[in-house]
Parts: sequence; C-alpha cells; structure tokens
Amino acid sequence: MKCISFLFSAILLIFFSACSNDSGTSNAAAARTFFIDKAGMDSSVKPGDNFFLFANGNWVKSTKIPDDQGGWGAFYSIYEDNLKKMQGILEDEAKSNSAKGTNEQKVGDYYASGMDTVAIEKAGAEPLKPVLQQIDAVKDYKGLMNLVAELNAKGESYLLSFDVQADEKNSVQNIALFAQAGLSLPEKSYYTKTDSAATAARTALVKYAAKMFMLNGEDSAAAAKDAAIVLVMETEMAASHRSPEELRDPQKNYNKMALADLDKTEPNIGWKNYFDKLAVKADSVNVQQPGYYAALNTMLPIRSIDNWKAKLKFDYISSNAGLLGKAFNDARFQFGQVFNGQKKDSERWKKMVSRLDRGLGEILGQLFVKKYFTEAAKQRMDELVNNLQKAFEIRIKKLDWMSDATKAKAAVKLNAFLKKIGYPSKWKNYDDITINKETFFANAKSVQMHNVKEAVNKIGKPVDRTEWGMTPPTVNAYYNPTNNEIVFPAGILQFPFFDANADDAVNYGAIGMVIGHEMTHGFDDQGAQYDEVGNMKNWWAKDDSIKFVAKTGGVVKQYNAFKMFDSLHVNGSLTLGENLADIGGIAIAYDAFKLTKQGKDTVKIDGLTPDQRFFLGFAMSWREVDRPEIQRVWLNTDPHSPALYRVNGPLSNFQPFYTTFNIGEGDKMYIKPEDRAKIW
Repeated sequence: MKCISFLFSAILLIFFSACSNDSGTSNAAAARTFFIDKAGMDSSVKPGDNFFLFANGNWVKSTKIPDDQGGWGAFYSIYEDNLKKMQGILEDEAKSNSAKGTNEQKVGDYYASGMDTVAIEKAGAEPLKPVLQQIDAVKDYKGLMNLVAELNAKGESYLLSFDVQADEKNSVQNIALFAQAGLSLPEKSYYTKTDSAATAARTALVKYAAKMFMLNGEDSAAAAKDAAIVLVMETEMAASHRSPEELRDPQKNYNKMALADLDKTEPNIGWKNYFDKLAVKADSVNVQQPGYYAALNTMLPIRSIDNWKAKLKFDYISSNAGLLGKAFNDARFQFGQVFNGQKKDSERWKKMVSRLDRGLGEILGQLFVKKYFTEAAKQRMDELVNNLQKAFEIRIKKLDWMSDATKAKAAVKLNAFLKKIGYPSKWKNYDDITINKETFFANAKSVQMHNVKEAVNKIGKPVDRTEWGMTPPTVNAYYNPTNNEIVFPAGILQFPFFDANADDAVNYGAIGMVIGHEMTHGFDDQGAQYDEVGNMKNWWAKDDSIKFVAKTGGVVKQYNAFKMFDSLHVNGSLTLGENLADIGGIAIAYDAFKLTKQGKDTVKIDGLTPDQRFFLGFAMSWREVDRPEIQRVWLNTDPHSPALYRVNGPLSNFQPFYTTFNIGEGDKMYIKPEDRAKIW
C-alpha cells in the first residue's frame, strides 16, 4: 500500500508509544470559524524562499514537542484527538457489562484487562514460560524450525515473515508470501555503518537484549553473552537483506515459486512442514526476497543450536514485552528512545487504545464512525474525489509527452479506481476471538490466533475487494495497486485536512492534495507497473515508458539535493514514488479546485485570495516538527520526504504557485521552467 503520511519502519512500530500528547491542545472544534492560521505564519520569510516556513514559521517557533512524542504536527494532533475519542468509547464499554461474546464485550473487556496493571505485574514473566521451555527443549535446527512453524501457526512470527495478499500477476486470487525478516534494527545498514547513530543503535540493541534475558531469570554474565550472540546472528542475517531502496522494485519482489521446489532447494527451513502446521495446502508461494531465505537455509545447520535458541528467545520475549509488566515496558521504551527521541513513555491507556485499534479495529471502528463520522462528511468527500478524478483525466489528455494510445489506457485505469471513503461496506467477523477481563496475555494471543487464521483462510481463494487495509480511525490514506483502489479512512477526514464547513480552497488544498496524491500513486514509478485490474503488467508504449523513466530521473536528482540537519540529504531514489505523488497530487487538486465556483472567483476571505488560501491550506496541513533521532531513521527508511520538502518540493515545480505569490528568479525556491518536474 502507498500511504500519504509517514510510514513507521518495523522497529518504530514495535517501540513507538502511541502517537499521543497528554499536554498538547486538541485540534478538534465543534464550530470552527477560521481555517487559515494567520498567527502561525511568518511574514518575515518570503513565500518564494521557503513556503513551508512562510505558512508555518511562527507555529514552528512556538511549538514544543510533547515529551511522549517523536514529533508534533497535524498527523500527531489528529491522532491524539482520535485516541481520546476511542478512549471514551472503550471506557464506556468496559463498564457496560455487555453480554458475553458480543463485540461490545470484547473491546470493553480487552481494554479493561490491559488496564489492570496490578494483575499484569502479579503475573510477571510467567506467561512466557511455556514457550521458553519449548525453546530450551530444542535439540537441533530441525526442531527449532518445527517450533517456529508451530508458533507462526499461532500468530507468533519469527524468522519467517508470513502474509497473504493478492497475487500481483493474478490479482483476483490470494497467495501466501514471505518477506525478509529477523532484524531488530530499522534496516540492514545499521549493522555495518560506523557512524555514531548506527553504533549507538547496535549498542542499544545489545543492552536491550541483555535486559530482556535478565528479566527472564538469566544472570548478568549469561545475559550479556546471549545478547552479544543476538547481534552477531542479526548482523549475518542483515547481509542477505535488500535495502529500503531496493525493496521499492515490485518486479524483484515478485518471485512465485512452487512449494515443492522450495522444499528441495531450501530443505533446512522445512517449507512443507511449515504449511502442514498451518493446515494449508498451497502449490506455490511468493518469496519476495529470496536472498534472505537462501541465507537462512545456509545458516541453520552452520550456526550452533545455542545461538539459534538465544536468537529465538530474544525475539519471543521482545515481541511479547508489551504484554508484561512495567520493567519490560520500560526496557522497550529505553531502546526505542534511540530511534524516536521521546523523553517519556506514553500513558497506559493510550497504548491500550492503540492496541485495540490494531487488534479489534473494525469492532472499535464501527463504534467510532457511528459516533464521530457523519454522512454529510462522506458525501462531501465523494464530491471531492469525483472532481479530482475528472481533473486528473483532463490532465492526462493534455500531456505533451505521452502517446494517445497510452493516454487512453491511463484513462481506463483512472476511471477503474475503486473508491473507499470513511469505513468498510462490510465489517470483519471476530467471533472466534475469546476475551476475558482477567486474562490480558491470553486475550492478546486470541487476537493473534484470529489474525493468522484469517490470513490462512484466504490462501488460494478470491480476493475480497471490500476488505480494508486500515482501520476507520486511522489518520492516513492509501493506494493499493492490486485492487487499483484509493482509500480514505474516517480518521484523517478532520481539520486541518478536511472540514465539511471549510471553503473549497482550504479543503482542496489539504484533503484534495491527499486525494490527488493517492490517485497519482496509481501512476508513480511503482503503480504504473500495474494495469486497471491490479495485475503487474506493462500497458505502456515503449517510447512513452522511456520518457517517463527519464522524467522520474529528474525528480530523483532534484530531491537528492534537499539537505536536512548535519548535512544529511533526502534519498531521491527511496522517496521517488511519494515525491511523484506529492507533485502530482497538488497539481490535480489545484485543477479540481479550479472547477469549483470559488476556484473561478477572486473574492478574498480574511484578506486572502482563493488561490492563496488553497496553497496555505495545503502547507498548513503538513506542519510538523520532529526530533532529530526520528528524522535520522526516516531518512534511512521512510519512502516519504520530510514535511518541509513535501511542501516546498512540489510547489517549486508548480507554475500556479509562482503566479499566486509572484515568485521570481531571485527566490530560493525558484527552478527554471525547463528543469521543473512535469509528469502527471
């Protein structure tokens, strides 16, 4: 899925506290009377020198990142509001004494069990012992992989990263897929780089692993030895991993293999046994990064079984630490600080709300949209999406670098978009999950078991195109190429991205850009490789494809030149798809705005012209400040550019912005017309 907002790497998903703020001010307003924050602007900055700071400079100067956050801005504040809304729902359900087995009972009692810290502390590390004893009993690598298969069948994913998605070359049918796995640091270079950030990350990992072992009864000497082994094992695994930049190539990530062949070429992994444990009959699977699994197959018999047991123990303890007491959570938080810079851990209730959103998201989501998402908002979004779709088709027809034949196919794909707004048309079923108010650890395991069963039941079956990849309260949006769909959860449809009472200029600049961004993902360097039904298939004329690649190369070069702190640069190749979507998104949103009554007018509101409000609405929706620790990780792993360049980058390439704010050659954002990115 290609998302609008920052994407957390695996390490941040594990160690981030919920994006929340116990001291910040909520952005929610029942009756908002203004939509452009003029006080947050900095008139001392010329619009053409740095539009992000012109629009947000005073806000940036006055904003203090809350101690429990890695940053602060629009995404954070909306998520904070949503957390509080979900908290209210969950606390009400926790007190309601709903009938056993109902959705309301499940979310209420799961939340209550997670908030019962007295019972959790009393249990200590006892919930881990059964599996740790199984690991201790393992005699060789075959027994290890048999246990890994058993654990994966229960939703515990170690060494093998199992998922089920649409077959990218047969998008109507689901297939099992396996991605590279085994690492605790953000990506492979953290294991080999010698800079201070990477060195600190490795040191922190060893310290954290040792703490996990000690909390489970090992003495300090044994824990230090096992922790050192974890780093050695992961460093060897990391060598087989693809880099974040390499992972962007969908062709290289498609490696459909017969299961029988895999079992012959990688016998040490035990592929057939693995699928037997999952009770799945599959003829073929997609091994997305085969280099990792080939390396794992080689490592298994060579590395000592004690080393493998140390690695599996750490993975198991670490992945379940959030289900245990304060000492485990404190250790996780301290490790995470290296990557997110947070000063203090998040409150317990925020972690539990986030866990419920992830685990029982469509139960909680139903309650959320019923209370907080109106039909009027959905209708307004329908109108915006349809208008942007029309504007995009007009832009395609006017392209001067694409042949008529390819334009026609692009229009077919555009008009085939599946549009999802607010919440699913069909809700998921959680009947197989058992929740008890007194058993938090067991509750989490029941949710995990449900998730793996849900995935396994899809293998080889038709894709359900009504299914969503995000929960309704999520503050994000996405494009899914195999469904050729654009999805906008209710969670993001709030100010400053969207307000049903705002003028068109503000809505089209903010949420309109988000819509255009997701639409453009269907035609970025990755999305353009999929046809209108979601199959990875070339639909381009040869000359058009060559021109497209040449144009994207210019975008890579342009963004490579953008510099952050400590002379670190944006990675133009890693962020190419998102940059293309940002550049296309603002252009499509502006064209769609020009189709509205206000877009054709010049009447000022609060001293600002419609076009000025459009661009300010866009820039203010991306206001954000982040700690240097998290910025470093994102520059290495995140396919999105920093917020500063998500504003200034697209606008530097967009002539209507130049016209609106009288940008000229002397301005720092100025790019010669012939050098500007003009793709979609």
